This record gives sequence, C-alpha cells and structure tokens, in this order.
Amino acid sequence: MKLSAIVALMMIAPIVVTGYSFVPSRWGMSSTQLKTSRTRSYLVMEDSGKESFSLKTLFGKNKSGGSTQNLRGPLEPHPSARPHIVPLNRLAARDSATSGEQLPFHPDVRSGVLDNGLPYVILPNKSPPGRFEAHLQVFSGSSDELEPQQGIAHLTEHVAYMGSRKRERLFGTGSQTNAYTDFHHTVFYAACPVRAPRGGPNMLPMALDALVDVMEARVESSRLEKERAAVLSEMTMVNTIEYRVECQILSTLHRENRLAKRFPIGKESLIRSWQNEDVRSWHRTHYRPDNVLLYLVGDIDPDEAEKAISAKFGHITAEKQAAGIKLPEIKIEAAELADAVISKSVKAAQSWHYPPVRHDWSVPKGYPIDEKLVSPAEVTGYDLHLQNSYSLDEPVNKIDITEIAPGKKIRPHMFKHELLQAFSLHIFAKRPVEPIVDMESFSRSLARRIALAALQIRLNVGGRSDDPSFTFVEFNQLDSAREGCAVCSLDMTAEPARWRDAICTSLSEIRKLGVYGVTPGEMERYASSLMTDAEQLAAQGDGISHGDQLSHLMETVANGHTFMSPEQAYHMSARALQSLTLEDVNKAAAELCSHITGLNKDSEGSEGDTIAVCCMPKNIDESSEAYCDPESLVQTIYDACQIEVEPEEDVAVPQTLIPEDELAKDVEANPPVWEGGTFTDGTPQTSAEAITRPFTLRRLGNGIRVGVARNPAESQRGHLRLVAPGGRDAEKRLGFKKGSMAIGARTMQEGGAFGPWTREQVELFCVDHLLMVEITCTEEAVTIDFVFPTTNVGNVGFGDNIQLGITGTESVLQVVREIIMGFRWEEDALGRSKQHFRSSHESLQKNLEGISTERIMETITQNDDRFLSIDVDSVNEITLEEAKLAVMSQMLPADLEISIAGDIQVEEVLDMVFNYLGSIPADTNKEFKQASADKVASSVPKIPTPGKFIQLELEDPDPRAVAYVSGSAPNSWGVLSDGTTVAERVMKADPKPKDSYDTQRRSHPLFGHVALSLISEIVNRRLFSTVRERKQLTYDANFSFSNFERLAGGWFLVTVTASKEKAQLALEACKETLAALRKTQAITADNVESAKRVVINRHEGELRTSAYWTQLMSGIQDESIPVKGPLSVTDFLKVVESITPRDLQLTLETLGLDDEDLYTAIGQTILPAGTGEIEDDVVRQAPASIGSRRGGALTG
Repeated sequence: MKLSAIVALMMIAPIVVTGYSFVPSRWGMSSTQLKTSRTRSYLVMEDSGKESFSLKTLFGKNKSGGSTQNLRGPLEPHPSARPHIVPLNRLAARDSATSGEQLPFHPDVRSGVLDNGLPYVILPNKSPPGRFEAHLQVFSGSSDELEPQQGIAHLTEHVAYMGSRKRERLFGTGSQTNAYTDFHHTVFYAACPVRAPRGGPNMLPMALDALVDVMEARVESSRLEKERAAVLSEMTMVNTIEYRVECQILSTLHRENRLAKRFPIGKESLIRSWQNEDVRSWHRTHYRPDNVLLYLVGDIDPDEAEKAISAKFGHITAEKQAAGIKLPEIKIEAAELADAVISKSVKAAQSWHYPPVRHDWSVPKGYPIDEKLVSPAEVTGYDLHLQNSYSLDEPVNKIDITEIAPGKKIRPHMFKHELLQAFSLHIFAKRPVEPIVDMESFSRSLARRIALAALQIRLNVGGRSDDPSFTFVEFNQLDSAREGCAVCSLDMTAEPARWRDAICTSLSEIRKLGVYGVTPGEMERYASSLMTDAEQLAAQGDGISHGDQLSHLMETVANGHTFMSPEQAYHMSARALQSLTLEDVNKAAAELCSHITGLNKDSEGSEGDTIAVCCMPKNIDESSEAYCDPESLVQTIYDACQIEVEPEEDVAVPQTLIPEDELAKDVEANPPVWEGGTFTDGTPQTSAEAITRPFTLRRLGNGIRVGVARNPAESQRGHLRLVAPGGRDAEKRLGFKKGSMAIGARTMQEGGAFGPWTREQVELFCVDHLLMVEITCTEEAVTIDFVFPTTNVGNVGFGDNIQLGITGTESVLQVVREIIMGFRWEEDALGRSKQHFRSSHESLQKNLEGISTERIMETITQNDDRFLSIDVDSVNEITLEEAKLAVMSQMLPADLEISIAGDIQVEEVLDMVFNYLGSIPADTNKEFKQASADKVASSVPKIPTPGKFIQLELEDPDPRAVAYVSGSAPNSWGVLSDGTTVAERVMKADPKPKDSYDTQRRSHPLFGHVALSLISEIVNRRLFSTVRERKQLTYDANFSFSNFERLAGGWFLVTVTASKEKAQLALEACKETLAALRKTQAITADNVESAKRVVINRHEGELRTSAYWTQLMSGIQDESIPVKGPLSVTDFLKVVESITPRDLQLTLETLGLDDEDLYTAIGQTILPAGTGEIEDDVVRQAPASIGSRRGGALTG
C-alpha cells in the first residue's frame, strides 16, 4: 500500500528563468532544400566532390565530412569525428527488416538529419496546449573525459548555458530552462509557451536560439569563474552519505570500465585549475552536429519546426568547431580516444547514446550475446577502459572475485562509514539491452514485467510479515542508457543485526521465482494489470504530458526500441498477452534470476560474475551479530542459495471487499442523506442536489464533507484524498502520548486487514485493482491518499472472454469505508511502524541537513513536540491501544473530508459515495471520541525574540556545511500566530489606499495566500542573483514557508549550502538579500510580473493532475481554515493578476525579518575523533549525479 518515488540527475543550479522548477523534466529556411535522412544507419564523412562557384563555395559547405573552405583556406577535419551509428537508432532504420513482425512506429513522430549531420526528432503534443519543450542532447558526458579533464563536461554545461545571452531572453516569458550532466550525455532544455505573454512573439525560434548558443558557446573569464565557484559549491552540497554510497555501488558495478573512474562532478584540483582554453577545447571537441540530438515535443507544427531547426542549426559544422580547439595535445588525445571508442565499446556497437564502455556480462548459460558486445578488457594501444593506474586515481580497496564453488563467482565490495545506520545489500547482474523492435522481443519484455511484478509483490507481502527481516527490498531489471546495459538489481536494507536473515529471506524468494516461476493466479493478475495500464495510456493518447512523452521518447530512442503511440502499444499489448503462456513468463523469470539461482550447488551456474556490494556502519565489534566482512558476506550469500524452496501457492483474493447484499442491508439500516455544502469564505451554501462546476461540494447526513471534480486530463485515472484534521496538533491538544498519532498512522499503512479479510488478501485486492495508498500524519492532519483507475479492473481473461471486475472507483470507496468502520489493528503492523520511526530518528542524527534543521525547530518552537522528530524512547513506549486510540479519535464521520477527482462521471461517483460512505452511521467510532476534543486548531508558538545563532557539528571525514536563516511568518492563508491576518496588517500599514480597488483586492480571502506565493518566488530569484551569481558563494540557496493551513502562524526558512570556509559569508549574504528587499532594492513591477507568470503557469500545469484537484478541494468545507473556500479556486487567477508591488512590499513586513529577530544557524562536519585527514575503509569518490538511479533521467 505504498506510492512509489521518483528521481533526478545532476543539473546546474536551480536555474529556472521564472524561478520555479528546480528539477529537470523527466528531457526562416535555408536556400537549399531541407534534407531529412531517415534511412541511413551511419553518418559517413565523405568528400562530396567539386561544384561550381557560389557564395557557398567561398564560405564553406555545410556537409559534415566535406573539406570546408573559408577565406583563410580549408578547415582541418575534426579530430574526434568518426563514422558512427546515427543517434536516431530505430527512427533512422524504421524500414529495416527484422526476424519477425515489426512493431509499428508512432505515426506522428518526425525525424531527420540536417546536411551538417545534426539529427532531430519532433513529436507534436498538445498536453498542455500552448506549450512545448526543446531538449538538446550532447552525447558526451563524464565518461568521455580524458585524464586531465575529469569534471570538465559538467563545468562546460554550466558555462555554456549559464553564459548564454539568448537564454536570458527567455526570462519573464513563463519559460523554464535547465541542464544536467551524466556519464553518457549532457542535456540542455527550454520549456516554453508557444507565444510570449501578452501577445508576444513566437517562442520556438527564441528557444532554439538559446540552444544554438549552447553549440556556439563563448567561454568568458567572468562566466567561467562564476560557474567554477558554483560547481565547487555543488561538489560540497551533493556529497551526502547517500551519494557516497551510490558511488561505491557504481564503482564496483563498473569496475571493468571507465564509469568506475569518471564521475560527473570530477576532481576538485582540476576544476580549480582550468582556464578558458581548457573549457573551450572540450566544448569544441564534443559539441558538434553529429554528436547531438535535438528533441522538440509540444504544441508545434512539424513543418514549421523543421524549417526553424534547419535555419537555426544548419550553419554549424564539425570543422568549424574543430577550429576552436587550440590545445594541440587535446587534439591528439581526443583523436586517440575517438579511435578507441569506435573499435570496441557498446557505444559504437549498439547505441551512440551509451557511454564508451565494455561490460562483463552475467547471463544464463548459453544465452546468445552479439559478438559486437563482447569486448576485450584491453584495446590494443589505448587503455579505453582505464584498467591501468593513473596519478589522479583514488586508491580503492578492491576485493578479489571469489569463486565460492566451481563456476560460482561473486564480486564483493564493502563500504563502512560512521554516518551509516543500517545494513544494505545490492546484488547486480549486467545484461545486454535487448532492443524491443518486433512482436517477439515485445512479448519477452512483457513476460519479464509480469515476472518482476510477481516477485516484487511477494517480497512486499513477505516483508510485512509478523517479523520482517528487512526494512526495504526491491528487485528489478531496467535498461540503463547512462550505463549502456540492462542492470538486474536487488536492493535491500535491514537492521545490522538482522543482515543474515535478510539475505536468506530475499534470496530465497528470488530463487523460488527462478526455479518455479509464477503461479497461474499471478500470471492472470499481472497480465491483467499490464493490460489495464496500456488501456489507460491509450485513453490518454495525446493527453500525456510533454514531460512524460519526452522522457519515454528519449529512453526508447536511446536503447534502440521502437517508439509506439499509446494506442499502438495498447493493441500490441493485447495481441502479445493473448498469446503469452505461463511457460513464456517462467522462462523470463528463470533468466532474470539466473545470477542467483546459478549459485546453488546443484545448478549449472551462469556466465559471468554476480556482483554484491554491502554498505554498513563502521566500527562494529567483531563479536557482534551485526559484524560483517567480505568472507562472511560471500559465504552467507552462497549459503542462502542452498536453502530449499517450495513453489508459491495462490492466495484466494476477493473480487470485492463488500458484497452487494451486505451494502444493501447497511443502506436500508442507515439511509444516506445529502445536505448542501457550507463555507466560511462568503460563498453561499450549495444545493444538496445540484451538480456544479468546477467541483460539486456537499455533505452527507453523517457529517462527512464531500468534494468531487471531473478531470479528464488524466484519462481513466483518479485520486481520492481523505483528510482527518488534527494530526500531531491533536495529539498534543488531546493529551495523547508523544508520537502516538504519527506511529498510529504508519501502523495503518503497514497493516491492512479488514473485516474477514487478511492483510495479504487486502493487499492483493489492491494490487488486482491497481490501487496505491499512502497514509501520512502531519502536524495538522492524518491524510490518506489513493491513486486508482476509474475503469473496470480485476478483470479475468482477454478479448471476447473477458469477465469484468468492479471499477477502481468502487474498489477505492470500499477500502475507505473499511478503514473508517472495520480496520483491524495488529501488533505486527505496529512493530513495523516503530521500526520505521526508530530508523528515521537514528538516521536524522547522522544527517547534516536533517539534524541542523531539527535544532532550529527546537529553538524557534521552544521544543514543541508537534514539530520535532519522535525520539527512540518515545517510539518504544507506544502501545497498540494508544496508537489505535489516537488515530481513531480522528476518524469520526463528522470530522472527515473526502475529495475525489479524476476521469469520472460526477453523478456516478456521487451515487457510489452516497451508498458506501453515506450509510456509515454518524456515531461510528464514538467510543474513541475524547471528551476534551476541540475542532479548532491551535497556533504555532510565538517565536521568541531576540533571535539566536545556532552552531552544530557532526562527525564526518568529508568537509560539508549548510547555513540557515529563519524567522516568523504567516501560515499558507496569511494568518499569523496571534490570529491577525496579512490583509489586516497590510491595510493597517496603508491606511490611505489609492482607491477602493486596493481595499477590495486586499479584503479578498485569497489575498494573503497569493501574496505569500509571489513573495516566495521573488525571494528565491533574488537569492540566486545575489548569493550565487554576484557573490559566488554557493550552488543553491532556497527560501520556503512552513505553509500550515490550519495552524495559525509559521516560519520561513532560507537554506544555503556552501563550503565550510564560505558558510558564514553565505549566511550573511542571505541576510543581506532579505534586508535589501525591504529597503535598498525593493520589489519592482518586473519582479512581480515574472513571479506571476511562474505561479500561474504552475497552477495551470498542476490543474491537469487529479492530485492537485483533491489538494484544492481539501479544507474548502473545513471551518478550521476559514478563508479557504470555493473562491480560492474560482478567483485564483484574478487575484494573482491583481497583486501590485506595493501589496507585496507591505506583505513582506508581516515576516519576522528584523535583524535582531532572525534565527541563524550553521551546521558543519568535523573529523571524527581519532581519525586523520581522510581514513575510511575505502576512499570515497566524488558523487556521481544528484539523485541518480538506474536509468538516470530516462527512468520511467
């Protein structure tokens, strides 16, 4: 019952021209006729022969391989340009034959190659309408760097885009720009409106100009110094323990190739040393037409887009770029590397998107591997795979491969560190990426997905047993363009003392799948899930957002798969699944698990090594159960693979949790009644019968508040949010034990038994009906979020033989009803909840950012438990009865609010709500009601004055620092801790407004909320300009509000990462920026206009998601948020547009910004007692890329 999380790569500072998005998105015509090559498989440099005199002859040809002339004579060939696979992959070879029936290509995709060799892909997409994205992918990343260039790909990314004057023209247009670097590529993007605001010009040429500027980047000393400082600050910021762990994993996984030594962040000593020519030489070497790919996705005309691409990019040639390489030694070494790359690497053999590496494959015996993908460890004359030692190498304690038994080889690695609290194990096998191009390969991919889904659910259900041995486990196989292979991975964490049990449990489940396969019930369940997923995507069609379309397109093209439309994928899935057999799936399961099953002494083994990386706390005594060394790790893995396993048995899963006759009896016994919605923002009461837009708001007779909105933008999908106001504030007000509400909510998440159904049956019911559930407890409420399909799910069979189940909407309402009325509280669920909170608190103590923020919260809230983490002693004291009492005291019907949004029929959903929730008796859970219960939320403690400076030190061998500035602020709706509002204070400070419109605007219930949103954007932009750009003190500075809704008051927090040497200066710069906003550099009209574009664009974009609609509706009928009502949605755009600089300047004064009132803090690391400069069990590499996981930006 858990929602999945997602990830991001290393990117330049949060450069969003409008100051909003901090994460990269998941990626006139010339006189000659535009030439689009869609069938060539290779870019071949060749002499095009002589031609008659023309201006083109005088100034040079635009042919990638021709001998270009200019007034100074012929330009030299580019030292790195070589014939290679066209980056378009299948799009460039869509007519080539395969062994079977080819998959169809998306009919709307247009691709081609300009005369100069630059390839492009265009995909028209009107979701959202009036916007587009342009991504320029450069096929050179850190893995392409020479020995003295380590980190230069990332630095060049900063210089090329941050220094672009044409990029700056996008400021204030509602555009977002950013860039990111990884092993295999550097990507620059611009997400823009089709037209500039207020009837401005067409934005496509402007966006392309910014990307052309990247290709022709000037390297100026001032910009280089700014970006050098930013990169060095980023190096400090990203070097958390999580990234160090990932670097250890990647270094071991790719020991045989360049990726082990070429992390994007690079070497500090080199970064400090480079001059303009070093960066320019890298740029001109790699930023050439044949080494990039341009993607355009959005509300654009393909014909016009092709003309614009040709006009903007057509003049760039590899030869012109080569002329900018002024360092002779770089030319020579770059040419040698280029020769080696095209000789033996997956980049040359399979996809130009891949890094220039080889892999030691781990596959089943007899598995066919294309001989082009089998490369020797050494390439004659050149150490392409960096197996030799170099002066800049970090010394690493490599553990030899262990042949634990004949033909059974394990490549182990161990990483121990003071900041680690848990044991984690990561087991890998690397396989070649299989291009999905025909029905046969497509069917195999579906078989793998079914097998993986079955195993993951088994692991999840088993991991939530009475005594789980692991705290997290995931088994998956993903195609990874950033690594140039498919990686099969087991990621598992456990309490250190339970590491042996965790290994045995997880590996036994994997072996069970590999040996016996899936059950018929699992086959039917997960095949049906795949079909439902494909149907949902097909229903969305062009409604899938630009970002999602682009991520899928980039991933598909990179790995050589066929890019299909959602409708095509649906029809292919239906055909493939109808013919897919249990034997097909079990064969796929056997292949997936072969590196584990092959370790059994009675198996024939597998080809290659099984890679195992263990990460754990340092300084564990050898006599402890938690102690682990390489020998015991390898032996435990081997022993676990000798445990006998039995076939999985099918579980009887209910098709419905509540039979129709049972519901009918309840409806008859407790007849439901609709009542009109009532509001506190001045909106009149709504009818009990009317359907209204944009949402229908009512109450049931039992008191449950209901909001329903139709959102067709997410086809066949819905979101339901149940809110029980109270949270940790109620925990304190009602006298419950510290942490009981939060631990109780997590106990619900970990449990799931209802009525006659066991937890396992309910979890599989949720799986069958594609329900995802997340239960959280905040300071203000217990919230339960559901994501569900709105169509019939839990279906049996395919085609004409299908038997439809109930809809996802009905199934989610059944679960909601059972949570309120029939939830069974179990001790084992409480145990897992406690384990989670103990682990979270202990990890917090070893996290620099986490513990620093905690100390600030302790000080400004005067140790108010509502806003602090739950310590281990408090966690241990909570009993099941106390957790149950705390949560169920909030589950009184009269206090609950249900918001539903999605691709639904409002009347139909209201009928379901009427029956399932309206028939819940009004006195349900009355036995848990507290006599002292008070619905009115309290306030945040008044922040004491004067402020304080807090200093914190955390032991860590690596130097890091983070600084904070904090002070009082209103809550999200403009209410301060003393009960006054932003509007009241603004009008008091401006007693003689210009006209009545000022008073009218400031009296609107939404005024404070909107004003604070705009201030947040303006302050963030100012921090970036001052602290990063002008003073060059940090990579990132961020301003945020606590944004409580029910609690009165709150705080703001400025977070800035910097080196230890610059932390104090960065802190002072943040204070200076805040002070300047009030006095010397007041808010301007341009500031306000830019912030408005950001807020409006974000709001309009999020309106396409059902989750946002439920967020908007939650609290509209809640008396504890008096200014939140229907007007907060219907008047949002009008209020945003009406705000003036004067409004914001006065609103700024409601924050506690006086210097003497500010709370400031610096958290920094110090060397652990008894250690030298740096002395870990292994030497740490610089982090790879922010948030990088398998597949990087291409993760689906």
